[in-house]
Amino acid sequence: MRVGAQTQPDAAPDVRNDVVFTEYAPLARSDELMRRFMTPLVVENIMRRATNAGMAFNQQAVDLAKEKFALFVPTRPPPPQGYSLMVFVPPWGKALVPPDWIPALESHGMIFVTAAGSGNTADILQRRNPLALLGAYNVMQHYRVDPSRVYVGGMSGGSRVALRIALSYPDLFHGAFLNAGSDSIGNLQAPLPSTELFHQFQESTRLVFFTGATDITNLYQDDDSRQSLRQWCVFDLYDETMPFAGHELATRRDFEHALNALEHHVAPNADTLASCRQRRDNELASKMLDVQKLIAKGKAAEASSLLKKIDEHFAGLAAPQSIQLSDQIAAQH
Repeated sequence: MRVGAQTQPDAAPDVRNDVVFTEYAPLARSDELMRRFMTPLVVENIMRRATNAGMAFNQQAVDLAKEKFALFVPTRPPPPQGYSLMVFVPPWGKALVPPDWIPALESHGMIFVTAAGSGNTADILQRRNPLALLGAYNVMQHYRVDPSRVYVGGMSGGSRVALRIALSYPDLFHGAFLNAGSDSIGNLQAPLPSTELFHQFQESTRLVFFTGATDITNLYQDDDSRQSLRQWCVFDLYDETMPFAGHELATRRDFEHALNALEHHVAPNADTLASCRQRRDNELASKMLDVQKLIAKGKAAEASSLLKKIDEHFAGLAAPQSIQLSDQIAAQH
């Protein structure tokens, strides 16, 4: 890790800017990004086309030597279990640690890292996702971090990306701070990961929503997002409306409240979770049976159309059966 000498004029004095990381994370490889952020049938189609064209993927989407991060590390020594960590996905282009948030970060013993060039105009799969993952990985290589207190956060469009990262990487991130932006899950924009990862997300990830009282559009979208999450058996949700605020970054007070909420994980009721999962499993099994019946009748086009809808809605939860059925449909053409 190298630390540049130049400091942005509007940055807090105890923030290191122009930090250059050097270590690549296995979880940020291109094939892993595709596996976690795309549906199985989409990935299968991409891989098949690449193979037929004799193409090889560049497994590192970004060149770390050219990337800059802003980094805040608390001045006090880490607690026995290590610092907590927040990786922040901004809507803006430069790497900036909000100065008003530093007292809360200090009091919580929380490292904060954010990448330049990962704002709303940046490509999500090629830049925003891998930069967040690489930021987390490099911090954890150089500082003592409590792996149970690693979080991802974002504001506006960055918050929507943070939700997708939390959904796809519950084995790394155990909570998400969603400031003025969220989406529904179980679609092409936020596909569900594998059953193993999604169960981990349901059981161990806490999602904290903070949106301004006059940010009406995002308040409605937050409601839709939470409804979607509950339908998918995700129950550890907390929301707070920021008074007298519009579509804006959380204030020092609100950020402090968000961190307090983020660090109070509430485990789901085991019976409620099991019952909810069973309902979704039954729904998936029924739809898969419908595809099998269409295949048996030789109705390949109808089977393919239905399987595509299942892939978009259930994504990783439907694999590997969705891949097997896709191969059967292809054999009928």
